[in-house]
Amino acid sequence: MAYDLARTPMTRIRAQICGDAHAANFGLYGDARGGLVIDLNDFDETVHGPWEWDLKRLAASLVLAGREAGADEDTCRQAAHDAAGAYRRTMRLLAKLPALDAWNAIADEELVSHTDAHDLLGTLERVSEKARANTSGRFAAKSTEARQDGGRRFVDAPPVLRRASDAVAAEVAASLESYLTTLSEDRLPLLARYAVQDVAFRIVGTGSVGTRSYVVLLLDHRGEPLVLQVKEARTSALVPHLVTAGFDVPEVAHEGRRVVLGQKRMQVVSDILLGWTSVDGRPFQVRQFRNRKGSVDPAALAADQVDDYARMTGALLARAHAHSADPRLIAGYCGKNEELDEAIAAFAVAYADRTEADHAELVAAVRVGKVAAETGV
Repeated sequence: MAYDLARTPMTRIRAQICGDAHAANFGLYGDARGGLVIDLNDFDETVHGPWEWDLKRLAASLVLAGREAGADEDTCRQAAHDAAGAYRRTMRLLAKLPALDAWNAIADEELVSHTDAHDLLGTLERVSEKARANTSGRFAAKSTEARQDGGRRFVDAPPVLRRASDAVAAEVAASLESYLTTLSEDRLPLLARYAVQDVAFRIVGTGSVGTRSYVVLLLDHRGEPLVLQVKEARTSALVPHLVTAGFDVPEVAHEGRRVVLGQKRMQVVSDILLGWTSVDGRPFQVRQFRNRKGSVDPAALAADQVDDYARMTGALLARAHAHSADPRLIAGYCGKNEELDEAIAAFAVAYADRTEADHAELVAAVRVGKVAAETGV
């Protein structure tokens, strides 16, 4: 999609963008005080780029999700239209606020009302309930066993989880020393109360399959677990297409740092243990694993919820972009009427059609042996 977007008209106004702002990359996660925050939650491709690339990707994904959910075509188009409308109205609201108020805008308890997404309330409550139970402690209880010395270690669960070799485990554990230097100093006394117990390799989600990702088990003085994920960070897939579009793309010294700083620039609240390190010369990001994370599957929403979800994610995307781009600039371009909303909706439907046609062609090529593919793990 980045290839295609680089060849479309654009405003040349840049912000810190997610780079992969499709409808399934929003979700819940825990803040430092045990509350739940809803925001963008995937930043592997984050980069300084055109704000409309994120909005177009979100809108097209909403059309595809709506079709998958069984919504009619008018509903799918309306979802894309209203995501753009929520983005535009939110950006306009932020442009009118004092800078500090705009920076901290759209608290969770106000978000549903702000976007008139009341049909989503039940779904969000169910996701929140599951998210609160999605913790390091629960993962450790299922994935580790006691050692004779009183510590704990991971238990192999192929193909998803397997213990690292002693050499790899030692290298990953040693990398945490460098990771500590990337954290705010006030976090260091907290981590000093934990000791590393074990390291395992764990397969990650679809977009990151093939990258190295480790989970590190730590225990405090009471034997309570904290699990960190040490995940390989690669160059953003958008970089060559930004160059094609004529943007200056500064060289990145450390891809893990790029991901972490991009995430912090876009989220109102970020993981307090978010940092980066290097393992065997490769860049990694480090974060809490299973930090009360939960997500809404947009393709599983009822037809009358797709539009509500679109408005909510459109508002969240505007708020995220407004942290790095002056909202007055983007709001000025978006305007007061629905011209942008209509244009984005038309693009989203056309791009969803193209995506489905491309996918059908790929499936046919696999079926006749023109393209090799494996199923399963």
